[in-house]
Amino acid sequence: MDWTHSKENEAFRLELRSWLESNVPYEVHGLGGGLSLTNVKVQCAWNAQLADAGYAAVGWPKEYGGRDAGPLEQMIVLEELDRVDAPGAVNVIGVANIAPSIMHFGTDEQKRRFLKPMLRGDDIWSQGFSEPDAGSDLASLRTTAVLDGDHFVVNGQKIWNSLGTHARYCELLVRTDPGVSKHAGITCLLVDLTLPGIEVRPIITITGETEFAEIFFDDARIPKEALLGPINAGWQVAMTTLAYERAGVASLHLQARRRIRQLIQKVGSQTRNGRPLAEDSVVRHHLAKSFLKGEHLRFLSDRAIGRDAAGLEPGPEGSLMKLAWTACDKFTAETADRVLGPDALADQWGRQRLRVQSSGIAGGTTQVNKNIIARRVLGLPKGN
Repeated sequence: MDWTHSKENEAFRLELRSWLESNVPYEVHGLGGGLSLTNVKVQCAWNAQLADAGYAAVGWPKEYGGRDAGPLEQMIVLEELDRVDAPGAVNVIGVANIAPSIMHFGTDEQKRRFLKPMLRGDDIWSQGFSEPDAGSDLASLRTTAVLDGDHFVVNGQKIWNSLGTHARYCELLVRTDPGVSKHAGITCLLVDLTLPGIEVRPIITITGETEFAEIFFDDARIPKEALLGPINAGWQVAMTTLAYERAGVASLHLQARRRIRQLIQKVGSQTRNGRPLAEDSVVRHHLAKSFLKGEHLRFLSDRAIGRDAAGLEPGPEGSLMKLAWTACDKFTAETADRVLGPDALADQWGRQRLRVQSSGIAGGTTQVNKNIIARRVLGLPKGN
């Protein structure tokens, strides 16, 4: 999709490009691949710069610090940040997923209290959705909240909380009425994780990082003002949050294609048996196949963004993009193994080879996603 045909969009791109060229700090260059947990302070400071200039969340309403921009402008921001290898908002979950739910369901006080610090990266947020026995089947969650005067008393456990180690707040789903259907008895709370009775334990992943955490609640008393939306209507809040999470899949091709470019550049500087590695026909075949997978992912993204920009209902692109992204990421990691040999065990390639094992789980498992595509896109009957 060529977005430069719009004079307004092209003017916005040039404006942003000029600002980035003058304002991206040296220490931020090279952090464009995602949140670096060893550079959180640097990224938070950069986040504040983006927010103060109006670029941290251009799709937000102006009254909350955004620009009322559409999906094309939002994608332009991501593309230009990718071009200069700089990160976007440190609050990737808060800004993209949780904030829209607060805007839609929150009280005026909640909007004043949470949105601006979230936008500037002053407060990092996580989602308290998944539990040990409630992942893909989110409505099976068991963490309970009992109203006691002006507080909810919360007990239970959440797991796989992205950014949980660094988060100050959490959008928490709890069960407030066990006597009704599992979808009907859920409530959403905006929880301060520093309150007594709450313990955050980092999860050390296979790469040695603490990208995730598990959170334990032991008679934690959460003020009633933390309620987001009506009691027992948390499922609607959760679906709003997840709808924005799935919409964010459209930007995944930028990270995937960045890794493919880096791999191609790496191969271009290598030799094997005295010959440039890039002259090996088998190596070139694998690189070409990886490149095409990245471009396929980009085309799916363009199609989804185009539908959004045209005001059309979301199509099957979201589910297909998640599937294509998983396949692309895994194939690129495997290609690095094939073409780099032992060098693929070092630096970013070794970490990515381990990290990619989670791509079929993050944001919804591949198996569940395939079932959704089979039934809702292809119209296939439900199996026995």
